[in-house]
Amino acid sequence: MNLPNQLTLGRLVLAFVFTAILSIPDFPYAGTCALVVFVVAAITDALDGYLARKHDLVTNFGKLMDPLADKVLMAAGFIMLIIMGHMPAWMVVVILAREFLVTGLRLIASAEGTVIAADNLGKFKTISQIVAVIYFLVFEATAEVALSWFAPAFDSTITSPDTLGVVLVWAALVLTIISGAGYVLRNRELLK
Repeated sequence: MNLPNQLTLGRLVLAFVFTAILSIPDFPYAGTCALVVFVVAAITDALDGYLARKHDLVTNFGKLMDPLADKVLMAAGFIMLIIMGHMPAWMVVVILAREFLVTGLRLIASAEGTVIAADNLGKFKTISQIVAVIYFLVFEATAEVALSWFAPAFDSTITSPDTLGVVLVWAALVLTIISGAGYVLRNRELLK
């Protein structure tokens, strides 16, 4: 198994580690640990594709598993944001529905001998989603450090991120919807 494929599998494992950290009650510095794990996983997303293309290591395994690992990581991130109270469930359902729809289109195209490559809007969508999740994880990590170091002086009324967090979530949602609509329109022949 080549290095890009190992990185892809590593990202899949890190998605489960990320979820476990945030799911275990009283896990010390859960937000900080989850932030580190998520950032490392996001870096492997960029790195595996870069290495595969640069060193001509593109494989069928990588073509299948790379987008799957991406979707598992992002689903884990958004589901945990629901649990932490940073994102409404309906937004996550819309985002995940788009991901399943595009994956379904790719499977249909593959059966027809066609490859649906990621477009630039899809890449911007992924970046916006990663930035949104990281923003909220940074908020969680900062709050947990502030509480542990400055507990007596910490303003306990700060319980949710500011307007920037809302803007990032909406930007990710809008880019997700537009990107998904673009895939459907460009590949509508496959749905007939």
